[in-house]
Amino acid sequence: QLQLVESGGGLVQPGGSLRLSCVASGFTFDEYAIAWFRQAPGKEREGVACSGPPSEAETKYSDSVKGRFTISRDSAKNTAALQMDSLKRDDTAVYYCAAMYAICPHNVINPRGYDAWGQGTQVTVSS
Repeated sequence: QLQLVESGGGLVQPGGSLRLSCVASGFTFDEYAIAWFRQAPGKEREGVACSGPPSEAETKYSDSVKGRFTISRDSAKNTAALQMDSLKRDDTAVYYCAAMYAICPHNVINPRGYDAWGQGTQVTVSS
């Protein structure tokens, strides 16, 4: 059973940084792309970053976070991370990690087609 568990959310001031973690279990981590999504109140869930399996070695970012967020993965620990810098109030949302077999989707924003989702972790950017 594919399982993902996020952690690391919290309250941070504008301009600050936060690092989210996603621990994976129940599947072969290196066969899956891992992505991060977010959903703000009243808005649709949108992808912000995706890291392909080591065999693909690709990363994708949405325009809204490019240059500020960095996705990474550690095969030895079956974990993925999202380093978020220069945070803005508009980054406030529940953040989810998700797994998709074999490859990141063409459109990183699209939430369809993923095989597993975590339960989410709240990120609030406020002074």
